[in-house]
Amino acid sequence: MKIGMSDSVCSVCKRRSAVFTDRVSGISLCGPCFIKGFERRVQRTISKYDMFREDDRIAVAVSGGKDSNVLLYVLNKIEQNFPKSEVIAITVDEGISGYRDVCIKFATRLSKKLGVEHVMVSFKEMFGISLDEVVDLCRKIGVRPCTVCGVLRRKALNVTARELGADKLATAHNLDDEVETIFMNVIKGDFERLFRVKRVQEKTHEKFVPRVKPLCEISSREIILYAQLRGIEYYPEPCPYRGDVLRGEVRRILNDLERRIPSVKYSILRFHDRLLRMADSLGWEPGEQPVRECEICGEPSSGSICKACELLRRMGVLS
Repeated sequence: MKIGMSDSVCSVCKRRSAVFTDRVSGISLCGPCFIKGFERRVQRTISKYDMFREDDRIAVAVSGGKDSNVLLYVLNKIEQNFPKSEVIAITVDEGISGYRDVCIKFATRLSKKLGVEHVMVSFKEMFGISLDEVVDLCRKIGVRPCTVCGVLRRKALNVTARELGADKLATAHNLDDEVETIFMNVIKGDFERLFRVKRVQEKTHEKFVPRVKPLCEISSREIILYAQLRGIEYYPEPCPYRGDVLRGEVRRILNDLERRIPSVKYSILRFHDRLLRMADSLGWEPGEQPVRECEICGEPSSGSICKACELLRRMGVLS
């Protein structure tokens, strides 16, 4: 895939200069045709996985980064065709000084520009501790800050989305994210987690808000170009606590493969889709346990205590 002005002409309109060439199909697109195709692909993904109903109240997890800001913009645009539906934005403030406060400004500006209700919730309010405060505790129990952040963030989003009456919670996982996670589970030999990576997480408990990933078939580089062409502002810097060595190595391997085999990421995603359909047809859910309520907080959990409360207890935040 190439991004930027080129000497080639758009394969669709045959009039304007191309800004993008898809190496898989060989099709070159100008800015307007790329935008139209991008939005059409997101709509196709939504239909393919049956993500929404026409009257859904959709909560969008918005961090202020490129993926989530683009997701909010596109879903808000699509929602205009469905007057019975509604989009709301949720931003989680993990408490990362010098980073999250800047990201929030981008999420807030976009929500205001689109006229979308924007709700913020913080780790400090919900759990009594910020991520900055968690870091030293993580070292003591041998857990990465990213692990704790992911668990607490998912809980904060679910609780907030439910309180807002949301029918679905949309997250901005893109093609690269999905394929990296699939590949990592294969490398680890984690068969159960491999089958838990889904484009749509169904409702398993009355307190659980189903999660969907409308950008799961769109690459990170395409998202960047769409943001540029649409004038969508976002905070470009990665989280200072980001440090998953395995994911970084998997990303490097997949990007190297993609340079030689342009369709490799789509092929992996399609293969995983087939695996999920096969498991579903057999009524097989590896390692799944009945969902109950956490004995401490009452939130959905596969065990007697949810992962969030378990981590907080290990760190001494909960008694």
